[in-house]
Amino acid sequence: MKYMKLGSKPDTFYTEDATRSVLSDVPSDLTIHINNTKYLLHKFPLLLKCGLLQRLCPDSVDLSSPSPIELHDIPGGEEAFEVCAKFCYGITISLSAYNIVPTLCAAKFLRMTESIARGNLVPKLEAFLDACVVHGWKDSVVALHASDGVHAWSENLGIIRRCTESIIDKILTHPSKVTWSYTYTRPGYSERPHRSVPKDWWTEDISEISIDHFSSIISAVRSAKKLHPGLIGEALHVYAYKNLPEPPNADRMEEEALAKHRRMLESIVSMIPSEPGSVSGRFLLRLLKVARYMEASPSTKAELVRRSGRQLDEATVSELLFPADPSSAGRPFNVDLVGEILESFMVRFRHRMGVPMGQEDREAMVKSMSRVARLIDLYLQEIASDPSVPSSKIFDLVEACPEFARQEHDHLYRAIDAYLKGHPELNKAEKKRLCSVLDCRKLSKDARMHAIRNDRLPLRTVVQLLFIEQEESPGDPMMQTTARRDGKSTQLVEDREGQRERGGPSSSVMKVDDKMEKHMAKVNARVVDRLERLEEKAITEEVEKKKEDMNLRNEGGSGSKVKVKTRTR
Repeated sequence: MKYMKLGSKPDTFYTEDATRSVLSDVPSDLTIHINNTKYLLHKFPLLLKCGLLQRLCPDSVDLSSPSPIELHDIPGGEEAFEVCAKFCYGITISLSAYNIVPTLCAAKFLRMTESIARGNLVPKLEAFLDACVVHGWKDSVVALHASDGVHAWSENLGIIRRCTESIIDKILTHPSKVTWSYTYTRPGYSERPHRSVPKDWWTEDISEISIDHFSSIISAVRSAKKLHPGLIGEALHVYAYKNLPEPPNADRMEEEALAKHRRMLESIVSMIPSEPGSVSGRFLLRLLKVARYMEASPSTKAELVRRSGRQLDEATVSELLFPADPSSAGRPFNVDLVGEILESFMVRFRHRMGVPMGQEDREAMVKSMSRVARLIDLYLQEIASDPSVPSSKIFDLVEACPEFARQEHDHLYRAIDAYLKGHPELNKAEKKRLCSVLDCRKLSKDARMHAIRNDRLPLRTVVQLLFIEQEESPGDPMMQTTARRDGKSTQLVEDREGQRERGGPSSSVMKVDDKMEKHMAKVNARVVDRLERLEEKAITEEVEKKKEDMNLRNEGGSGSKVKVKTRTR
């Protein structure tokens, strides 16, 4: 950081009752008001170097009541004016990138030019700005940041243009030629030696400037087409994490600050390169959460949903847990938003799979689809206990992924089981529909055995599991199926007669562990019992219905009673 000192006298300015004065034996003859500060100064040193004060100062020599001069619109306010005033008194002033911009603007405002006095302040500041500040990396960034307080004057004087051009030129410099200092605080970077400067060396420093300056720099860098889109994305990532508030804190912001950050967010989203992978999927999902909290424009949220969907396979479950109410955290969850993101992924997936591509690309797409399906299953496990999530939304999310995406159904089974446990009020039709997405043949042995013992599953699903278990374990107690007359249900019965005719199981059948054999027998007995109770209930209902019909036909007749025999089991 470069510095410049002017003047040699000690600082004699002091404050008394909100009034700034200079220690002097000469009484004050110049009163200046700037905002809420009153200055009692002297005409001689100030009028000698300030053309504006020469014009505004009254000709009266009445020292008892000098007419005050109002300078409320001076750029840089009291601080910048005081630096200029001290220069006029010959008091030592220190100038750097932090204060040169407002000081230069104030000096221009006061007309402290070479035409007013030789060796005046404006030419000295201009020389320091061009020779030192603009040529330095950090100096240019700091000066550009300082220009925000005097934007109009900085723009008119070309200060913003000079600083911006210097910054852009250095960003486009090859890393091997970077010789200036920069800020780089990535975890672990300083712990090991490096042969060259990191390609994203510039991203942290420019995260300090305003979004308008940042946007103009990024636009110019992108137009040059010298940097990889990923570097642009990294700059956006650093800027967003530096300046955007975390979602839980957004609702506690004042409306003015909220509007400022909303505009910042929308600007960042508009600058994201179109190339896939230029930013991470996790970053996009974080921006989407912030956008919901800040009530960003519908177009901004739609763009984030679209981009997040393209990179959904990079996400984690926690990043998909969007609260239904953006101003709160946790349940209930916004499942519809996850459905929109998933649909965005599927649109791109179907499009990519529909065009010719190499075998490696196709395999990569299939792997990506499998990662998304697993992510959705894990997500469903997280939201399963949310009482506000209907079974139809669970079903839709599962069905959105193609069948080949799930090589195994263990995670899906855990999600369904958790949902059934958290929603005991589901009726049979809802349970049956939800469990219909489960492919029992894709369950592992452990998951299948757990499911067979699961009382929450529909009977049809348990029967399917038993069929599969019987097929894969021929040494288990032998079972067979008989179709019921209505074709709508099946019954498991033990083929005891077959065993008796064969004199027991064949010696060629694989022996099964005694515990497993007993367990399967209990499970089979439970299933048979459930089926029998269902059948008994159906028969009873049918008999009662026949009773009612026959009573209606005989109503008004001889009053004879009709006896209907029920079938005993």
